[in-house]
Amino acid sequence: MLSDGVMKVVAAAVVDRGRLLVVSKKAAPEVFYLPGGKAEAGESPEETLVRELSEELGVVPRDMDLLGQIEDMAALEGVPMRMTVFTARLAGRPTPAAELAALGWTDGRDDYEPRLAPAVRNQVLPLLVRAGVLVRAHHEI
Repeated sequence: MLSDGVMKVVAAAVVDRGRLLVVSKKAAPEVFYLPGGKAEAGESPEETLVRELSEELGVVPRDMDLLGQIEDMAALEGVPMRMTVFTARLAGRPTPAAELAALGWTDGRDDYEPRLAPAVRNQVLPLLVRAGVLVRAHHEI
């Protein structure tokens, strides 16, 4: 959804066993993002996330907490983006569906690092580390 030229999206930062869940889309299978998407008319951010995670991964988010809002360029669309990020746990085992090509788990310092969308690599990972949600074994960002 674009308003004021800014694409607004809602995303889930799901961390399990020290790794963040990331997904790629069929339109750009080489770039990994957080799961989530754009709101439909009248949806709250939480409702958007529940719908998107159900459609894309066949799971239900639990224990959602607002991590923050970040602004960056959308990697695929190339337009300014405002992403509302919630931390969440998942009920169910995530399986890529709908427009998703793949999913993976990263600590941000592995083979996924160069393929992470800039907003994930530059903003979400540092936010998760500062919030104590993601602990990195090497050095802090």
